[in-house]
Amino acid sequence: VLAELGVANYMAIPRNKLCGLVAATFTPMTQDNEINLSVIGQYVDYLVKVQGIKNIFVNGTTGEGLSLTVEERKLLAEEWISQGKDKLDQVIIHVGSLSIKESQQLAKHAAEYNASGIAVISPFFFKPQSIEALIEFLKEVASAAPSTPFYYYHLPEFTGVSLNIVELLDGIEKRIPTFQGIKFTSSDLLDFGQCVHKYKDKFALLYGKDEMLTVTEKGDFNMAREHQAVVQEFIGSVNRFGFGVAENKVTMILVSGIPLGPPRLPLLECSEEKRAKILAKLKILGILT
Repeated sequence: VLAELGVANYMAIPRNKLCGLVAATFTPMTQDNEINLSVIGQYVDYLVKVQGIKNIFVNGTTGEGLSLTVEERKLLAEEWISQGKDKLDQVIIHVGSLSIKESQQLAKHAAEYNASGIAVISPFFFKPQSIEALIEFLKEVASAAPSTPFYYYHLPEFTGVSLNIVELLDGIEKRIPTFQGIKFTSSDLLDFGQCVHKYKDKFALLYGKDEMLTVTEKGDFNMAREHQAVVQEFIGSVNRFGFGVAENKVTMILVSGIPLGPPRLPLLECSEEKRAKILAKLKILGILT
């Protein structure tokens, strides 16, 4: 299994309803760079039937959520929820934005369409300078969807907001009653380890750096190591020539056959040279024949 191809975000412990693997979905685009809702049904079926994935995370980093308009994000949320009905267990909608008003608007919309949960990334132009400022922001967004499970999406490598999440979790449920957990996408395993140690029985702790951890739910650690070695070999290889959302999207197209289209500017489309290298590596590793 490959990072971000329907296997992203392994939860630390399967206590809450949201557990196991959660796919960070790509946003399908036409060649004219418009969102392509028509292939989402096919995408859902691929995740469920081929990859065995029952939970998804929509409009996040992989989905280029911050490059989309509010209206596009709403349409995508509606389509993923509609197509996932009776097929997916949980559809988590990322509603983060630089504008708190936009985040609240998206949160309210997701709740109206019965999203399983909402997630919010930290603002990253005017950044919260303290845990208190961040919690206040999250609290106001969560208040727009007062009955919908709420998650904080921690991505310091993109946002530049490197506050300690273990401190964020201390008593947060008193400030945000709907708070359910975090999507922790950072290589700071000290912080994440403390979160697991202190809060594994209280919150859902999803780890988004999937190239670093492999699910061992069945207890077959040898098989887990073998799968992890394949994941790390692929990611390590492609990272050497530059591997971002555009290249990741091409990898998904090659593996799944789903016409996901190009990324949106300012991301440039994956070059044919990179595409050939990705394809060759997938074949060498036996992921594609």
